[in-house]
Amino acid sequence: MARRRKGRPINGVILVDKPTGISSNDTLQKVKRIFFAQKAGHTGALDPLATGMLPLCFGEATKFSQFLLDSDKRYRVVAKLGERTDTSDSDGEVVETRAVNVERDQLEACIDSFRGTTDQIPSMYSALKYQGRKLYEYAREGISIPRESRKITVYSVELLRFDNNEVEMELHVSKGTYIRTIVDDLGEKLGCGAHVTYLRRTGVSNFPYERMVTIEQLQALLDQAKADEVEPGTVLDALLLPTDTAVQDLPEVNITAEAAVHVLHGNPVAAEVVPAEGTLVRITVAEAAEFIGVGTIDAKGMLAPKRVMANEQEQ
Repeated sequence: MARRRKGRPINGVILVDKPTGISSNDTLQKVKRIFFAQKAGHTGALDPLATGMLPLCFGEATKFSQFLLDSDKRYRVVAKLGERTDTSDSDGEVVETRAVNVERDQLEACIDSFRGTTDQIPSMYSALKYQGRKLYEYAREGISIPRESRKITVYSVELLRFDNNEVEMELHVSKGTYIRTIVDDLGEKLGCGAHVTYLRRTGVSNFPYERMVTIEQLQALLDQAKADEVEPGTVLDALLLPTDTAVQDLPEVNITAEAAVHVLHGNPVAAEVVPAEGTLVRITVAEAAEFIGVGTIDAKGMLAPKRVMANEQEQ
């Protein structure tokens, strides 16, 4: 007999305003306990120093969290010039101190050079894995692992403030972009060194900033519901965004209820209107446009499922 999972079988996405000083996984575990959720996962780690938008997926939404990992991100960052640290942020040890002789026009020219598509070498203090271990685990042991550069895109970067050797910027970047590395590279281009002192993620994909909630707010709602002898789920679950918001940017392909039966069993089907071959799409059913999964268009022009929702008996 299958072991019964602990917790509630809830589905959806919650936008948590991650606090500073704790890991993304710690944030996930705290929120999972508050919701008493059976299954949960986050969509890409933020450094302990960082705050801001951390989408957490519950239940069936965890199947689609990868699409949020691959989405664009927005950040606000403050960098201190004149000091370089081993982690490229203020959580690390200062390894070099240099004089700051930087004019605003020089700074703006350096910032401009980061716009567009470039190659970036990830920091050793990142969560990327090598032989099953995260790079920062090797770094803490004093071991340096060769890293390959990878393509990143800085869609926009705006200088907000430059005073007292501090630089404040807003950035819109592609997946896999390390803001700490951009700041460290900026410091080297300026010849004075730099590190991150403040980092806040203000956007993931097209999720609304105003829908973020803090752990404290969630805990207060839970406590109030218990005090009022109200089922906590009726209060907390109202904050959840639908499961398909994780793939809201994908083009939609709508199919019939009959075709949906085949899709949910992993079989390709024909659809009236399909995009080009290889396109990743969001699959909905009939007039209600009920979301059932994500698929691709194969070489025959058929809709082939990749990730599909489970039915109630399978959850």
